[in-house]
Amino acid sequence: MTLTKESFHGALPPASEVTKADMDSTREKEEAPLQSVTTSGAVVPRKRAVGRLVMHSMAMFGREFCYAVEAAFVTPVLLSVGLPKNLYSLVWLISPILGFVLQPVVGSASDHCTCSWGRRRPYILGLGIIMLLGMALYLNGDVMISAFISERDKQRMWAIVITMLGVVLFDFAADFSDGPIKTYLFDVCSHQDKEKGLHYHALFTGLGGALGYLTGAMDWGQTVLGYSLASEFQVIFFFAALVFLVCLTVHLRSIPEVPLRYKNEETKILLEVTESYKYSTIEEEIKNGYLKSTCTEIKAAAKPGKYAVMSHTEDQRRMTLKSLLKTLLSMPSHYRYLCVSHLFGWMAFLSNMLFFTDFMGQVVYQGSPYAPHNSTLYLTYKTGVEVGCWGLCINAISSSVYSYLQKILLPYIGLKGLYFIGYLLFGLGTGLIGLFPNVYSTLALCSLFGVMSSTLYTVPFHLITEYHREEESLKLQDGEQAGEHGRGKGIDCAALTCMVQLAQIILGVGLGLLVSVAGSAVTVISASAVALIGCCFVAFCVRYVE
Repeated sequence: MTLTKESFHGALPPASEVTKADMDSTREKEEAPLQSVTTSGAVVPRKRAVGRLVMHSMAMFGREFCYAVEAAFVTPVLLSVGLPKNLYSLVWLISPILGFVLQPVVGSASDHCTCSWGRRRPYILGLGIIMLLGMALYLNGDVMISAFISERDKQRMWAIVITMLGVVLFDFAADFSDGPIKTYLFDVCSHQDKEKGLHYHALFTGLGGALGYLTGAMDWGQTVLGYSLASEFQVIFFFAALVFLVCLTVHLRSIPEVPLRYKNEETKILLEVTESYKYSTIEEEIKNGYLKSTCTEIKAAAKPGKYAVMSHTEDQRRMTLKSLLKTLLSMPSHYRYLCVSHLFGWMAFLSNMLFFTDFMGQVVYQGSPYAPHNSTLYLTYKTGVEVGCWGLCINAISSSVYSYLQKILLPYIGLKGLYFIGYLLFGLGTGLIGLFPNVYSTLALCSLFGVMSSTLYTVPFHLITEYHREEESLKLQDGEQAGEHGRGKGIDCAALTCMVQLAQIILGVGLGLLVSVAGSAVTVISASAVALIGCCFVAFCVRYVE
């Protein structure tokens, strides 16, 4: 049902005629799907200021900053508490298995969340708290246990348990949060702002990673904080927690969400009509009567039969595990192909990134991690690992730069060109590194890792928005189909993000065995092969909306 200019004026309060005229002219410039309210309860979002989109992207900055800290310190922490080697694979497998199983459940739950604060932000806040808890446990677990337990054997055992728990909680929440953050962006932004928002997400993801790697590379033990606190790990936790808390707070205050209401079974349609210069909560708008009058106008113009259909559909859409699995298995083929291409991309990317510093130490620098710690071989390996960290920093910076270039390239080569180039450059780059392991060429080719990283964080989600936009246009043409679409944006983004966990599970089971048999060189060769296969899949199987 299209919201006409007359009904829109009638729904607004009578004050400030000039403001109403400005709002009308702004809405007339937006595309037709954004001017409409479908019977599925879709909200018509208005254009967002760049500052709001930047604020929204701060969550990605804080999340990636903490990710970089984990990448730099989690292995030394696990070694320092005496974790047995046979438990390493367990640490890295628990989190992705939990995420793969629970991600669609929570994604679907957020689609139906009726919290007055919004559908996505309560989940983002909860996952942020779990991230902080996990980081506190794995960086401070040894010190915490030492304060409560004096017996040495029990102290070691509990330190291992607490540290493992911290790593699992942090990885689970950090991986999990990507889906709700993306869905939050899709819910509150117009189509054009979704594109901008995804590019800002990629930009701040790269910046956060670069700053996190630089923070981890500094020697904090010789600073004032290093002397004041018990260990360097506590200094790192202080900075990481501070950065993440600030970024999370800014993100949650960036753009207000329209809450999903189930006060009765006739309607759950709410229309945001806040003035363009004013930042206020949705609750304030309801109290002022703006949203109430708009909903009354919509209900009066709607056909009674349509709401009966919608009520019946909503009853059917109440989430159960059985109906959720059915929804995932019955998703359209173009969604499944996009998920498979995303799986190829993350398998290639992670197989290279997880072992890159070890590859630098053993293959490029010809060192050995198993040599005595005072030997030349071990010191050479350690130097290679440090240089590998700088390579990862180059990757993060190039990801930020390429996320800006994507906006320039998009009108010329489209989403298909961006997707294809990302996989192709990464496949060629990792192949050259594996065939010609040289320090300077390897560091130079690390910039291509950033191209892949930026591609994975933007293009697949951009395609999701295109698919949803196309479906909404079809709903406008045939109102009878509006209530039949059983999936929401949350579950679609969750299904896509699940591919990251599935890639981690596959690599955790298979690649570790390959490395133990053939050495670290196999990781970059495997990454190249998988990326080039994914390149063909992206070109011939993924569907692009014209």
